[in-house]
Amino acid sequence: MSTAKEEIQSLLGKLPDDCTLEDVQYHLYVLGKIRRGIERAESEGTVPQEEVERRLAKWTAE
Repeated sequence: MSTAKEEIQSLLGKLPDDCTLEDVQYHLYVLGKIRRGIERAESEGTVPQEEVERRLAKWTAE
């Protein structure tokens, strides 16, 4: 597991040199959301693909 500083350095290395501060903030926001989603999936579990498809079919049929 890398540190927050390492993750930010990695992100900065992937962004173009002319990126704005808002670009950096947005990417940090997205990475945070992804991290929280993964943590939630690990702690609470996930819904199987078949169940998602069944629920979606029910919602779109109405």
